[in-house]
Amino acid sequence: MIVGPCRIGDGNWIGPHVTIGTPAEWRGGPHPVAWEGELDGSGVEIGDRNTIREFVTVHQGTRRSTRIGDECYLLVRSHAGHDVVLADGVTLSCSVQLGGHTEVGAHANIGMGATVHQFGRIGPGAMVGMGASVRREVGPFSIAVGNPARTVGVNEVGLSRVGIEGDTAAAMGEYVKGRAAVPDGLPADIAALLAAWERPAPAHT
Repeated sequence: MIVGPCRIGDGNWIGPHVTIGTPAEWRGGPHPVAWEGELDGSGVEIGDRNTIREFVTVHQGTRRSTRIGDECYLLVRSHAGHDVVLADGVTLSCSVQLGGHTEVGAHANIGMGATVHQFGRIGPGAMVGMGASVRREVGPFSIAVGNPARTVGVNEVGLSRVGIEGDTAAAMGEYVKGRAAVPDGLPADIAALLAAWERPAPAHT
């Protein structure tokens, strides 16, 4: 079921029983029925070549559109709440639950049954373990596990998948651990992602 306003790009695979664009789960917000016309929220924007499996739910935004980038993979029963932003190449495993206003960076991978508190922030290339409960930020290319989730290592597999290996990967490891600045010699697209991550997050209003 797809409810507007909604814009969906090209080459997406959308499975049975998926629901896209229904109202935000917001007690004070409107819940009009579909036959009363288009909803008044900020809607949903979905890019290209995504795979959205059975029973996935994507709610419309309130302050901004809920956005899914390109080439994301949303496994069965995963949920993107209102105002969530998924960058390109994100994987949500089965039954992942993202609270409203969560932001997930490019190439991040969130394990089965993990939950992310509203206004959560997951860095590009991060790996969140199965069943983790994320209450704070998860840094770029880090591995976070547990309840509450805590950083336990460097996502070396994620680094290799974006072409970072050898000495550059070792330098990235020091950055992930908070011991060094963003290293030189990164692919331009990854350097841009990390530069954007280092900018202060907007205040919650």
